[in-house]
Amino acid sequence: MNKSTRPLSALVFAFALWAVMPPSTAAASTASDTVRGFYQTLLYNMQNGPSVGQQGRVARLAPVVPRVFDIPYMTQLAIGPAWATLPDPQRRQVMQAFERYVTAVYAERFDKYSGERLEVIGEQPTSYGTMVKTQIVKASGEPVTLNYLMVNASGGPQIGDVYLSGTISELAARRADFSSTLRTQGVPGLIAALNNKALTLAPALSGSSSGR
Repeated sequence: MNKSTRPLSALVFAFALWAVMPPSTAAASTASDTVRGFYQTLLYNMQNGPSVGQQGRVARLAPVVPRVFDIPYMTQLAIGPAWATLPDPQRRQVMQAFERYVTAVYAERFDKYSGERLEVIGEQPTSYGTMVKTQIVKASGEPVTLNYLMVNASGGPQIGDVYLSGTISELAARRADFSSTLRTQGVPGLIAALNNKALTLAPALSGSSSGR
């Protein structure tokens, strides 16, 4: 090969390699890219829900959730001041249980497809991070607003909170639940409660690798 053609050939090869990579493996460069990649996983699960089954949906989500969500950040905020008193082993156990719970929630919520569209419509900087605005458009055309607060983690932008109807913090709701359980059952009770909720929503988690 002529030396002058090598750079062009390398560029063509690199582009071709990028083009055939699954969207979930491409590096996300912006907050919106992170959410778009997550939506591609959800859409796959919706469109293939009946054929892959619950176990397939869980398997698809299990490696994606810790990459897309800032689980340590979310767990710490959901638990609140009690986090500072937890020893490291219990922190790890709570984070693992919370990760399983998040995986189960999305495996259960996005399990079938009826013509919905998952759209990222823009982003807006806030004092806490970047708010990515999205909507799930039902087959009827009715849009449901779902916004994501993106925080900067070591691996790039990750989801730190989800706002239902655009304004209702899901993390705040979880914090209220967690606080009640912590007061009555302590940390072991919270870990057990999260694991039980995960298995109730997605029994396939009992045999998945996410239950490490």
